[in-house]
Amino acid sequence: MPHCHTIIQTLHNLGFRMTPQREMIIEAIAHAEGHITAEEIYDLVKERTRAVNVATVYRTLDLLVEKGLASRADLWDGRVVYATSQHGSHIHLVCRQCGDIFNADHMLVESLGDLLQTNYGFSADLQHFSIIGLCAHCRAEQEQGSINKGG
Repeated sequence: MPHCHTIIQTLHNLGFRMTPQREMIIEAIAHAEGHITAEEIYDLVKERTRAVNVATVYRTLDLLVEKGLASRADLWDGRVVYATSQHGSHIHLVCRQCGDIFNADHMLVESLGDLLQTNYGFSADLQHFSIIGLCAHCRAEQEQGSINKGG
């Protein structure tokens, strides 16, 4: 069964109504190669039907995230991207200076999740998120700038 049909069937089994618009939104995110924004999903669905609005896209994405069928990641500059759970676990390293995005293995934060659970009883969703900082290139430029300024 294609991935989008699995998501649709899961929501249907949970008692959610499957409107044609909701199905098209699910198909758009499931068939995206990697991450996709709500606006990109809206544009894709709008090509197929005029009976959709961006609020419906956001509500459907919120539902998918809430039910663990998709994840949401904030990419620092106001961009929020979505991916289905089939996309896999990873961390986005986002450079706040140049905007480049690098993927890192989510296993790097596994011990953080364990510590949060043990010390605070908090179960963190660490499968897909962003860490903001400076990439090696921008950090080197910044350090070079400090040296040139006498710092």
